[in-house]
Amino acid sequence: MNNRIAEAKCLVVKIGSALLVDPQSGALHREWLLSLVDDIVAAVRRGQRLVLVSSGAIALGRRHLGFKTQTLHLEEKQAAAAVGQILLAHAYQEMLKAHGITVAQILLTLDDSENRKRYLNAKNTLETLLRLGAVPVINENDSVATAEIRYGDNDRLAARVAQMVSADTLVLLSDVDGLYTANPVLDPQARLIPEVTELTPDILRMGGASHSAYGSGGMTTKLAAAKIALASGCRMVIAAGKPLHPLKRIDAVQEKTWFLPSLTPESARKSWIAQHLQPKGSIQIDAGAIEALKRGKSLLAVGVRAIQGDFRKGDAVCILNSDHKELARGLINYPAAEARKITGQKSSEFEKILGYCGSEEMIHRDDLVLLPSMASP
Repeated sequence: MNNRIAEAKCLVVKIGSALLVDPQSGALHREWLLSLVDDIVAAVRRGQRLVLVSSGAIALGRRHLGFKTQTLHLEEKQAAAAVGQILLAHAYQEMLKAHGITVAQILLTLDDSENRKRYLNAKNTLETLLRLGAVPVINENDSVATAEIRYGDNDRLAARVAQMVSADTLVLLSDVDGLYTANPVLDPQARLIPEVTELTPDILRMGGASHSAYGSGGMTTKLAAAKIALASGCRMVIAAGKPLHPLKRIDAVQEKTWFLPSLTPESARKSWIAQHLQPKGSIQIDAGAIEALKRGKSLLAVGVRAIQGDFRKGDAVCILNSDHKELARGLINYPAAEARKITGQKSSEFEKILGYCGSEEMIHRDDLVLLPSMASP
């Protein structure tokens, strides 16, 4: 893929408070947001999937509630977030609705990415919204998050979201136009680095503090986001966000920093499943299912003959043939007890058996890795 925003398949775009909110008045930068909306509309019309990770709720809410001090207590931030999130969501909804685009709001906490069940629920919700053509707008759930369960910044939240949706491109719109050899505010000799392919110790030492009025991040958090993104096979760009049409502008200027992974999102995910997850059980399948997997199909319950182990939805399991030889590994869509109930059954029977209409696949092909033994007799 060329390093162009216009050629991405799935974009996650992080927007900081300093871009959305005027630091003097605390009001929304409507002209800037309208220009960003034009860029979003262009991306959607190109057929790109797009997720926004947007700060700004606390900054908007504090003005509405009349908070004057720069530093707020946790409960004051939570109150400001509760008010500001409505204002922020309404602004996105109003502006994108004018172009016929549906907006969805999702609030996340750190626990939503650490807890496997919540992670899968968030992932499934996002993927469904994207499939239906909606633009999810995500923010940290500041109204309920405590100091112990916070991301602390939306750079890393955006990288986790990019992981969830297997995005190929993460955009961090910033008050700086990329990664410099030193803090450009303090060192006039600092040079912009146009491309990074590895997060070496020298690169990591280039992280500096945030100088924005409202932002909680800085270059250090952006490099932490890059580490997450690159491990997921997702390229990331840091670019200046203050000019109008900030997404369109990235492809038109040289001043930006691309972080380029060595793997694609798909291959990175397959590697993670095959090499880094401990299987919690196993599934024995018949000859027909084996042939289907070789053709790149998903694993259906009708081709399953036996279930071993006690696993939860989303756990890794081994896939075995009739001789108990491991052929593949994957992330299962059902807990062990339910998987046993639907073993050998057609998906049309799932609702009657389980009481709800679950996934048609026991293991989806995107969550399944064939091992070298699959090619051997």
